[in-house]
Amino acid sequence: MTLELRQISKTVGAEAHIYPTDLTLEPGGFNILLGTTLSGKTTLMQLMAGLDRPTGGSLHFNGQDVTGTRVQDRNVSMVYQQFINYPNFTVYDNIASPLRVARLAEADIKKRVGDMADLLRLGPMLDRKPAELSGGQQQRTALARALVKDSDLVLLDEPLANLDFKLREELREELPKLFADRNCVVVYATTEPIEALLLAGSTATLHEGRVTQFGPTDRVYRNPKDVISAKVFSEPPINTATVRKSGERMHLGGVAEWRTPPVMAAQPDGDYQIGLRPHHIAPTAAAPDAVRIAGTVLVTELSGSESTVHFEVGADTWVSLSHGIHTFDVGDTAELHADISKAFYFGADGALIAA
Repeated sequence: MTLELRQISKTVGAEAHIYPTDLTLEPGGFNILLGTTLSGKTTLMQLMAGLDRPTGGSLHFNGQDVTGTRVQDRNVSMVYQQFINYPNFTVYDNIASPLRVARLAEADIKKRVGDMADLLRLGPMLDRKPAELSGGQQQRTALARALVKDSDLVLLDEPLANLDFKLREELREELPKLFADRNCVVVYATTEPIEALLLAGSTATLHEGRVTQFGPTDRVYRNPKDVISAKVFSEPPINTATVRKSGERMHLGGVAEWRTPPVMAAQPDGDYQIGLRPHHIAPTAAAPDAVRIAGTVLVTELSGSESTVHFEVGADTWVSLSHGIHTFDVGDTAELHADISKAFYFGADGALIAA
């Protein structure tokens, strides 16, 4: 069971919402669309569902062209971040609604709704209306309605965004289990890199209507193909700056310098871009070859057992994210240590320079 996008595109007037895109999505794990708001995630999912028609390209399911097939004629379920349930239906009737549309026997409906309600811990609430439920229970109801249909394609558009932290954590753990034994293609849209990492599977990074990279989630995170993909897959944002290679030394303005790493040894002298994730910069040196970087403190944040420091590095603003409580005063010069061995280097075209 495979969903294949072949040069799918969407334009509205002169504005491109989705640039020509090739993607092959398969069952066996989550297919994650990761990008900021307005990056094109929802538009891409609506094209996959048949809720919108592409301007160009074609959509194939199991090798069959379904580009012009109506959404009513596709076995598709979609869950949005809003709690979309029928307000006048009970929880039972909400979950049962797609089965009744499919004209299943009432005995089959009762069994499937009961099984799904048990799975999502909705059993005691089947006689309630959505307005009598908490936000988490309403979203569980929407998920149950999508799952009970046993769809070939399940689209989850930021389904946990409006839930509180505890409920998000619970459902993040539950969702992969819910789909573990289902032979369906699951697509999950999120703005949060940490959510993509927790759900694993495969991830497509989106930026302004373009898929910049697609592959196994951990590989996309650890080996971004370009600086845009690295920025999409980093929260807090990845630190970037221009560095100059001069023989055996790398120079970060007048702020810091270090030995040219092996990955850059064959590159000609000149300007490049460096990328370093915030958790590789800390008030204490985490590696023997850590590079000292001093900068003016702009903002400090303490969150639980983590400290975040925003500071100036030449003309750029960088972020340090470290374990423990580290206090700095705004306006002071902070001495921080960068594990430069974890840095990415990008060429003038933004592409990753790899060994």
